[in-house]
Amino acid sequence: MASLSGTRRIWLTGATSGIGEALAKRLLADGHRVALTARRKEALQQLAEGFDNALVVPADLTDRDATRRAGNAIDDAFGGLDIALLNAGTCEYLDVARFDVELVGRVFATNFHGTLHAIDAALPLLRQARGGERRPLLAGVSSAAAYLPLPRAEAYGASKAAISHFLESLRLDLDAESIDVSVIHPGFVKTPLTERNDFSMPMQIEVEQAADYIIDGLERGRLDIHFPRRFTFLVKALGILPPGLRRRFGLRIANRRRGESA
Repeated sequence: MASLSGTRRIWLTGATSGIGEALAKRLLADGHRVALTARRKEALQQLAEGFDNALVVPADLTDRDATRRAGNAIDDAFGGLDIALLNAGTCEYLDVARFDVELVGRVFATNFHGTLHAIDAALPLLRQARGGERRPLLAGVSSAAAYLPLPRAEAYGASKAAISHFLESLRLDLDAESIDVSVIHPGFVKTPLTERNDFSMPMQIEVEQAADYIIDGLERGRLDIHFPRRFTFLVKALGILPPGLRRRFGLRIANRRRGESA
């Protein structure tokens, strides 16, 4: 089973559901000092019960001031961070016949702007950890959807692609400060979010498997942590096809979904 060496000070967002919950349980059980953030304080307290290495820090990451207050609370308790693991996210699919700008705004508010607010709060804490045995690490959860445009994924896919691009650019600038950046691109994982999907999800894995992949990737210092690899390598390959071929592939999926819903 993958594990992170040593005892790390970790900030985990989106900690009470899906991949985040599985990561929280593993990291706490492994003895790391983990600041747990999500919107629901009661759920965080229940998750932290029995662990004196857990710090409950509720916050709505779409609120910049609330996120900064969360960062200050972590700083007061931990005196810096070794890893910021930004996992919070949501998913809504767009019905182009009822084009909904507010839906797109909601998805970007949580997935992209929420991640930006967390980065803003985490960077000063990561900078305090420089000079140790291992470089501090900023890791953000994107999605395999960032590799390939798909029907109905205009909001979700674009928000995740924005995270990937932002973090990969940030990686170049933070290298001079000895801070590493990893981007996490999961395929289909069995979570409360994916349970709402109305389409088949090939090669879907359990949240515990996803947590294993992520922790192993963090320990190995992988720049792109993507899984399950038999799926994500295929999506990556499709994503670099010429535009005409990508369009044909996407239309095939769209037409299949229309046939299934007819």
